[in-house]
Amino acid sequence: MKQKINLRLIGTAVIAVLATAVGITFIYYGLFKKQVQEDLRINAEILVDTGAFSTGVESKIINESEFPIENLRMTWIGADGTVLYDNDNNPQDMQNHFDRPEVQNALANGSGECIRKSDTMNMSTFYYALKQKDGSVIRVSRDAGNIINVFVKVFPTILLIIAVIIAMCIIISHFLTRTLLEPIENMAKNIEDTQGRPVYKELEPFAEKIRLQHENILAAARSRQDFTANVSHELKTPLTAISGYAELIENEMVSHEQEIHFAHEIKKNSERLLCLINDIIRLSELDHKEMPRKYENFDLYELLKDCSESLKVSAVKQNIMFSYSGGPCTIRGNKDMIRELIDNLVQNAIRYNKEGGHVEVFAGPVDGKPQLKVKDNGIGIPKDQQERIFERFYRVDKSRSKETGGTGLGLAIVKHIVELHDARIYIESEVDKGTEIWVEF
Repeated sequence: MKQKINLRLIGTAVIAVLATAVGITFIYYGLFKKQVQEDLRINAEILVDTGAFSTGVESKIINESEFPIENLRMTWIGADGTVLYDNDNNPQDMQNHFDRPEVQNALANGSGECIRKSDTMNMSTFYYALKQKDGSVIRVSRDAGNIINVFVKVFPTILLIIAVIIAMCIIISHFLTRTLLEPIENMAKNIEDTQGRPVYKELEPFAEKIRLQHENILAAARSRQDFTANVSHELKTPLTAISGYAELIENEMVSHEQEIHFAHEIKKNSERLLCLINDIIRLSELDHKEMPRKYENFDLYELLKDCSESLKVSAVKQNIMFSYSGGPCTIRGNKDMIRELIDNLVQNAIRYNKEGGHVEVFAGPVDGKPQLKVKDNGIGIPKDQQERIFERFYRVDKSRSKETGGTGLGLAIVKHIVELHDARIYIESEVDKGTEIWVEF
């Protein structure tokens, strides 16, 4: 980046110098032409005033020492275009000048001027013609370099200036680049500093976005580490129990009654292990949001009714009262995922309830929006832990989860399903009074 800035600063300076040199050359050449034409006009007027070129003196030899003007060509032309005198050539050898533009203008308007270029000599000849009282024309001319010639002469100076400016630009651009980029480099080094603000106001939105992305990346990395650690722990616990019970039975270290008990424990831990693996697979599937899924319009209340029978059975096993209410309300979603959402929320309410408690489920429109509500009078969730219950493997009461077979992934699955349906989930809970969770579609 520094190299690019340096090169662009130097390139800009070189272009600016060349553009300035070309512009100044054109301006200078314009002024130069005006000055040459003005000088020729004055010289022509002086020659007319001397009366040296007048009718009757054509054969007279004009003494050029009377006109001590260097590099000035003087031509006396008759009214018919015949050359009467020229200080550079023999008039008898010269062509008729009546067709020359400056001569025609002088005869018609009293004066005329013209510039003729010589591409081979890189020179321009400036002409000025002035009409005398007797009808003849005095023409004076001078050779001068054209604009290309002028530019070629000043080009070495331009090259020298460019070299000096490049040297200065290298030094200045190095200093400017360091000054410009230092705040950005400091910001990059202290990306975790949420209190610091960029020196440049324009970078504030960019810095905020970078910091947010950085925090999200770190959070995702921590989440992956936690997930790996938790998965390892959760898988290890039932596997250790299964292995231990199986080893005791294999070595015939238990009685027949104990064998039945151990077999029951092996089965229970195997089921827990299977549930855990299924939940991990399901969560992985939900993480891939680009996977094709079938969405359709269906009645949320009718789906709740379909789920109610199996939910009642689960509630009866835990000595929990289960009831549902609501009315017709249509949502667009994946039916299997919404069924899973209802099952997870209700099973969670049953699992973390008190014996003899109740679970109430509602599905219907509230303020014109379809809602699903699950309310229980169970153990409740402390305020400081309510934001974390949707994290993977997070449990409010770890001992109770293991007793009831919870994997700690149910609410994480719920959160993913809610997000995939562009819905919102809310929670209200109080310890020992119960919890209410509702989803607004």
